[in-house]
Amino acid sequence: MSPKKGTQKSAKSTTAINKKFRGFTDEERAAMKERIQELKAAARRGARGDKADGESAVLAKIAAMREPDRAMGKRLHAIIKAGAPALSPRLWYGMPAYAKNGKVVCFFQSAQKFKTRYATFGFSDKANLDEGAMWPVAFALQELTATEEARIGALVKRAVS
Repeated sequence: MSPKKGTQKSAKSTTAINKKFRGFTDEERAAMKERIQELKAAARRGARGDKADGESAVLAKIAAMREPDRAMGKRLHAIIKAGAPALSPRLWYGMPAYAKNGKVVCFFQSAQKFKTRYATFGFSDKANLDEGAMWPVAFALQELTATEEARIGALVKRAVS
């Protein structure tokens, strides 16, 4: 008789044992809680929710950011307002965002939001940026120079066209 073989486990089960699912990070949970608060506030405002409410919330969120994100957020806000006045500022998952007809077109995520090494300026699927079969929808930002500002301004104008 041959020696008894040890029981073998499938690769799937050993992977599951070695890696524990930890769920959402603290930052992700905080972003979800912020989004719930945004939705509740919007429901309370109802039809009277206007651009001024969103703008003051966005400016307050930017003011609470650490440097250099605060400076970039202020400059992005000015660029977006100048290049696409039809966009309404609002918070989206606790981030400054800009919407057209209630749908977010672009947003600014500070580096501290998810403890990353760079801030992010991104576009949603509502942005008109389609270019062939593939195009960028988010950009890493470490600083804003005149070149980046011009590029962002052009992208925002195109996104709302």
